Amino acid sequence: MLSRIGAQRPVYTVPGGPAGMEYQTYPGVQPSPVQARLGTDTMSIDDVVVKTATLLGLTTLFAAIAWVVLPVTALYPAWIAAMVVGLVLGLVISFAGITNPLVIGAYAVVEGVFLGAVSKAFETAFKGVVPQAVIATLGVFALMTLLYKSRIIRATPRFMKVVIGIAAGLGVVMLVNLVWYFVSGNVSPLRDGGPIAIGFSLVCIVVAALMFVVSFRQIEDGVAAGLPRRYGWLSAFGLLVELVWMYLEFLRLISYFMDE
Repeated sequence: MLSRIGAQRPVYTVPGGPAGMEYQTYPGVQPSPVQARLGTDTMSIDDVVVKTATLLGLTTLFAAIAWVVLPVTALYPAWIAAMVVGLVLGLVISFAGITNPLVIGAYAVVEGVFLGAVSKAFETAFKGVVPQAVIATLGVFALMTLLYKSRIIRATPRFMKVVIGIAAGLGVVMLVNLVWYFVSGNVSPLRDGGPIAIGFSLVCIVVAALMFVVSFRQIEDGVAAGLPRRYGWLSAFGLLVELVWMYLEFLRLISYFMDE
């Protein structure tokens, strides 16, 4: 589906091309008009699809390994260790704009171990929660792809700023909530399964879904600007982060309505 999100979008130009078109610029990158026109060693939607599938494959593989190998008694330590390493590595990749496939692949591996431990823990406590969360996540992703492709949802500059701002705010709230849990040992109302927790998860799911639209637009802009192919890894990383976030929120949300 990702390979088709740009099918109906107007063709972009780069400096030196016809006037009247716009594209999103990226820090530290000066696209080449010749590369953009000829597509020589530049980022493409198909390439991003392949890279995203590669990262998802790595994540799924190591999630399955963690699920099989880790005993129930080791789930929590592995969960925390992988979460911390993944958080640090993800922040470094995001803020430094790292496009190295080995570093981003390492992130996918760590996230796989994290998801494997988390999923097994949830499935042990709430039978059937994992398949439901997977189906819900893939369903929302497919829906947002369709809505973007049909231009029912348009990623305007204002839309992107607002969604990214809200997502950043939620990220700070979740980080503070995590620190609070480690310091106090108590679960906050944001994660205790009550009405506030249900509402918070729903908000996170909606924002994660809208972040797919932001990522689709950024991918199109990167392709139109003739960015080097390595930036496809950064785009794939962004989609992986959003998919993992949505899956975790669905996992929590569904578990709130299941008997332990």
